[in-house]
Amino acid sequence: MALNIADCLVVQRLQFGPKVALFSPMSFACCKGEVCAILGANGCGKTTLLHSLVNIQPPLSGDILVQGGIGFVPQSSVLAFSYRVIDVVLMGLAQKIGLFFQPSGDDEQRALAALADLAIVELADSIFTQLSGGQQQLVLIARALVADCSVIALDEPTSALDLHNQQVVLQLLRKLARRDNKCVIFTTHDPSHALLVADKALLLFPQGKWQFDCCNKVLIPSNIQQAYGINVEQVAFTVEQQTYKTLIPLFGLLD
Repeated sequence: MALNIADCLVVQRLQFGPKVALFSPMSFACCKGEVCAILGANGCGKTTLLHSLVNIQPPLSGDILVQGGIGFVPQSSVLAFSYRVIDVVLMGLAQKIGLFFQPSGDDEQRALAALADLAIVELADSIFTQLSGGQQQLVLIARALVADCSVIALDEPTSALDLHNQQVVLQLLRKLARRDNKCVIFTTHDPSHALLVADKALLLFPQGKWQFDCCNKVLIPSNIQQAYGINVEQVAFTVEQQTYKTLIPLFGLLD
């Protein structure tokens, strides 16, 4: 796969895993202005793949090419001290400015703007460790935003959030791609979230297989059944002239 000037993240024949490769060699690209979703069953390797993309865990083989830097949002973060929320957000600047930098007034305004994007600016002076898990997740996303990287990678960003804040985050992922021309890649367990906001999807199957393409080609009922072992039905409906597509799992009912 040749590197295109529009591609922010290019993966070439990547193999990753703790000791042995979890999947056959992967090659795919995510471009500026796109949202890419990674999906698969629990324990299949979504987080391990994301850790390889952001260089937390070096890949076993292959190449990962990133233009403009990559910001990472983990599922959770443990801090040793009781930092204020705004100070946690400002830590996102450390990778570009330095670990012992003194933030300027402009830096603080950028941090507040990132919190405002997530509708939590009122938490700026709160203590991070005293927040709920969902609020902490939003703060970690704001921390990645201030770094102003071309690529933002998020590990299950909606997993700890209520319905309202899931909407806030999903809308933000779309805005980052469309408004700020960033490449956004995120892991999720919810195919409906991917269908709603993602342009492309990487679906991880059992036995080391995978598929990467446009969401409408990848996230089809037969693929979901193969990846998760559960039947789903794809449904389209219109509300106030807006058409929505979703996948409904056909859970077996208990007696």
